[in-house]
Amino acid sequence: MKVNKVNDWEWEIPKEGDMRVPGRIYASEAIIKPLLEQKGHEWNALEQVRNVASLPGIVKAAIAMPDIHPGYGFPIGGVAAFDPDDDGIVAMGGVGYDINCGVRVLVTPLHRHDIEAVKEEVADKLFHHIPAGLGSEGELKLSIEEIDEVLRKGAHFALERGYGIPEDLEYIEEGGRMEGADPAAVSVKAKQRQFKQVGTLGSGNHYLEVQYVEEIYDERAAAAYGIERDQVLIAIHCGSRALGHQIGQDYIKELEKASRKYGIPIREKELVCAPIKSPEGQRYISAVYAGINCAFANRQVLAHLVREALCPIFGLKFHEIKTLYDVGHNNVKFERHVVNGAEKEVLVHRKGSTRAFGPGRPENPPKYREVGHPIFVGGTMGTASYILRGTEIGMRKVFGSGVHGAGRAMSRAQAKRKWRGEKIIQDLKAKGIIVKAHSYAGAAEEAPLAYKDVDLVVEAAVGAGLNAKVARVRPLVCIKG
Repeated sequence: MKVNKVNDWEWEIPKEGDMRVPGRIYASEAIIKPLLEQKGHEWNALEQVRNVASLPGIVKAAIAMPDIHPGYGFPIGGVAAFDPDDDGIVAMGGVGYDINCGVRVLVTPLHRHDIEAVKEEVADKLFHHIPAGLGSEGELKLSIEEIDEVLRKGAHFALERGYGIPEDLEYIEEGGRMEGADPAAVSVKAKQRQFKQVGTLGSGNHYLEVQYVEEIYDERAAAAYGIERDQVLIAIHCGSRALGHQIGQDYIKELEKASRKYGIPIREKELVCAPIKSPEGQRYISAVYAGINCAFANRQVLAHLVREALCPIFGLKFHEIKTLYDVGHNNVKFERHVVNGAEKEVLVHRKGSTRAFGPGRPENPPKYREVGHPIFVGGTMGTASYILRGTEIGMRKVFGSGVHGAGRAMSRAQAKRKWRGEKIIQDLKAKGIIVKAHSYAGAAEEAPLAYKDVDLVVEAAVGAGLNAKVARVRPLVCIKG
């Protein structure tokens, strides 16, 4: 495959064959080198960029962010926008199975020294109060009718049930509710799988982490976000749980039929798709919106449980633990962007990429409008994570998108063969990080060295001008499924 270097942070796969646009990868030499060395077409992130570039109606380029690694259909870290008026499509692989997996960060009035003295107590309380792990069940036991309400109302449903505070909603992407969600587009099986899972963390790479702000890079943005050095934050990383996964399983079959019906050639199983304006496309979009709302409700309940766990320990009121922001990184949405010199509505897929709207966008909360809204880049439970913000360059080049994490350096199976979960937890405790895991195997899968260097990923995103650094945070306590 031909890949041309544009500059130190940008690479291009030239448009050739049936590609409709070029591929554009934002990465450093250190990030791009192993991708170029990978041989064959199977599980190849650059090949996936080229496949996405061949889909109907794509505009500008098939984009890969610096945390690029192979995914299902789209690469993780993939961004692509499609024109509804030019045969544009919606693709299952551009969203994935964990619909609206994302991060909510809570801001506390606490500082690092407040936590250090009671770190073990904090870890134990969160571990026992936050439902986590494979197949975990929450305290909300819902009927089909109530699940439909979750799918329509998102975080608003949880708030109506007494979970959270009204101020949370202003600091959730889309105000915590995606309009246009249709519960009828979601199968009964998907709803049944969610009966007891609203308000659960799940397993895999999902986590709840108590962090402290180690460094501030952008004082103006940090002031807008209400954060300062040594302040304690809580990050909640999870998605739509079994419901979102079932939506993916259901629609991979429906969209495969639609791809054949509309004569769209498919290069990889998860790239099955349908024209945006087709009945199949509209139905899938409305199902994804329902999944997005499910994830918003899930994180809203979890935020409430965090307040329940921590407030008694420190004598805090619930309103003193505020939502900094809640933003997803497995989504598809209609947004207005400049394409070929004119602003128009396009359907933006972000697979393992976060919306990162820069200054001035009306979608940003008023408090953040002048600096752009925050995005959260998860590192590992043994290293650091980052708070970044959107930029004007990012709005122009990547449809207002950002990196979402370090990206895996090896598979989960490889990590389990290489490390023991018990040893990982012991080593991190020696470094002052308390990890509570519901599964030693899960801890091994998430070993810090199973991931790429988050500093390199952030350096590339910032070097390319796509995102700007606001703060670096370090873990104190991590709860894993």
